[in-house]
Amino acid sequence: PDVFLLTGIPGLENVQSWFTIPLCTMYMVAILGNCTILFIIHTETSLHQPMYYFLSMLALSDLGLSVSTMPTMLSIFLFNSREVKVNACIAQLYFIHTFSLMESAVLLTMAFDRFVAIQQPLRYTSILTDSTVLRTGLAFAVRSVFMVMPTPILLRRLQFCLPNVLSHSFCLHQDVMKLSCSDRRVNSILGLFVVVSTMGLDSVLIVLSYIMIISTVLGIASRDERLKALNTCVSHICAVLIFYIPMIGISMIHRFGKHASPLVHVFMADIYVLVPPVMNPIVYSVKTKQIRQRILLRFHRQR
Repeated sequence: PDVFLLTGIPGLENVQSWFTIPLCTMYMVAILGNCTILFIIHTETSLHQPMYYFLSMLALSDLGLSVSTMPTMLSIFLFNSREVKVNACIAQLYFIHTFSLMESAVLLTMAFDRFVAIQQPLRYTSILTDSTVLRTGLAFAVRSVFMVMPTPILLRRLQFCLPNVLSHSFCLHQDVMKLSCSDRRVNSILGLFVVVSTMGLDSVLIVLSYIMIISTVLGIASRDERLKALNTCVSHICAVLIFYIPMIGISMIHRFGKHASPLVHVFMADIYVLVPPVMNPIVYSVKTKQIRQRILLRFHRQR
């Protein structure tokens, strides 16, 4: 087939247009929220610190993830247009998975940032210099781009057969791969390798970082100082849970939930791509005092 057919909400096709309002609202919140974070950090020189540079990278990853899924999701819910060209679908899944890997990498660097800030507060600025932050960001961006690069190349080598119906409102590697009627073992092995060597390794290192953070915090004599140190990690912990829980859920469903309801597949995938870009700017705006104060100050000036 020259096209794939995307899926909206199975069984609710007649009323899925009502989901347009919350969907558009979520996209607006994601784009405006992350753009606000980027604007505040760029314009406020007092926020030109490693922690906020990493937060900027997280906002950029979230924006990329939102923009990657927006065209097909809005075309289904606004215009009931389900068709997507095979090449466009492969391009979309490439960008979705690339920005997902970038977000995972940024969350890892933010965990390292919190570890250095708590264990070596006096050497924080000398360890995480501007050049170190820049090199780290570039390294993880290059890793994400090149780790996903073989995916579209290998998918183009597959032969796809009817039925050509995808399970979601956007294209994912696992979903497209299942439509192939040729040998897809190489694609499956590559996909598993990429996930394990990037997101899997990142999640393990994040857990290890927090084990060392907790060990360091428990060694602080003052209870107030311990709470203050842990409070600086709350926003990051929320971002990690918001990203990894849906990602693990959709991976488990794709591999082991073959008999699960199609609605489960759809909603888990939608949560995976929609919730992190929406919630991350909200969490950081509410829980990070410096960001919250700068945003309120901007609104006050405009009034």
